Amino acid sequence: MDMKTYPVTHTEAEWRKLLTPEQFHIMREHGTERPGSCALNFEKRAGTFSCAGCGQVLFRSKKKFESGTGWPSFNDPEAGAVEESHDRSYGMVRTECHCSRCGSHLGHVFPDGPPPTGLRYCINGVAMNF
Repeated sequence: MDMKTYPVTHTEAEWRKLLTPEQFHIMREHGTERPGSCALNFEKRAGTFSCAGCGQVLFRSKKKFESGTGWPSFNDPEAGAVEESHDRSYGMVRTECHCSRCGSHLGHVFPDGPPPTGLRYCINGVAMNF
């Protein structure tokens, strides 16, 4: 995590109580779930996807698309809900996306999505609630 102070903050112990071990690893330690392992990848109903850490609405189902990557993919987040930072881990330069309200790691954004944005927000399903 960077040193920014977010509107929703918790101690590490509090986060561990609020999140499952897998959610904690992904959202607080910048982990990644196994592709195809989360039911939200297959979610087709109308509705919203919110941060599992703080409940902020991140994406609407009408912005979700099948990317074939094994992770839920969206082409546009809710205004102001997702922030981006540079991720230089694993010898790559990627754009990480995280919740603007609690700072939890969500996934990464890539410039290979469909119109109109051309972006693909590749999000760990366990980082969200539907």
